[in-house]
Amino acid sequence: MTTVMIILINIGFFDSGFQVSLFAVKFDADFYIPSPSPIALSGGKMTDLLMPKATAVWLIDNTALTFAQIADFCALHDLEVQAIADGDVGGGIRGYDPVHNKQLSQDEITRCEADSDARLVRSTTTLPEPTNRTKGPTYIPLAKRGDKPDGIAWLVKHHPSMKDSVISKLVGTTRDTITKIRERSHWNIANISAKHPVMLGLCTQDALDKAIEKTGDSVKSPSDQVQNISELP
Repeated sequence: MTTVMIILINIGFFDSGFQVSLFAVKFDADFYIPSPSPIALSGGKMTDLLMPKATAVWLIDNTALTFAQIADFCALHDLEVQAIADGDVGGGIRGYDPVHNKQLSQDEITRCEADSDARLVRSTTTLPEPTNRTKGPTYIPLAKRGDKPDGIAWLVKHHPSMKDSVISKLVGTTRDTITKIRERSHWNIANISAKHPVMLGLCTQDALDKAIEKTGDSVKSPSDQVQNISELP
């Protein structure tokens, strides 16, 4: 026999501050298996469940589903759902309607209300999944953007034949800026000093080496790429 204790924490935010509520449940069990995450049993793509606790509140208040069914759908423990129903947890949480937001159909609720052993299946979507961005200029954090001219100056100094399009993609800048630094007509040219772009955090060493190879120049080791201490940030 194993003694299991579950501690639930609920944090409610109000205009005057916030309140933290603790709810502990202790019981003896031969084994303990957490509720699995909901799995879609029908075809299509399963949508991510928004605000699971708020959804549980709505299902408790508006359906005849069992605690186990609600817990399974919302990826919560049965005892946590029971605590929400008893008002020990989530007293300030407003119910979130999964039917209105297209995460669950009324027909699915009706089906599971008639069979306590059935499990809810989330609604599917035909929307395409988002894809990772693979092309275009490198994103540079705002705090690093002031270092771009120094990185560009290093590139045009040590690899003058590198195309503007390659530099633009490497450090995420415009061709106009590159041209002005090449021609030394940049408005801040007096304060621009060639700095190694990798050490400035503008690109990775691997990306820089590939850009150098694409230009037709020989790739040196990172330590040999810095010819003067002034090129270090």
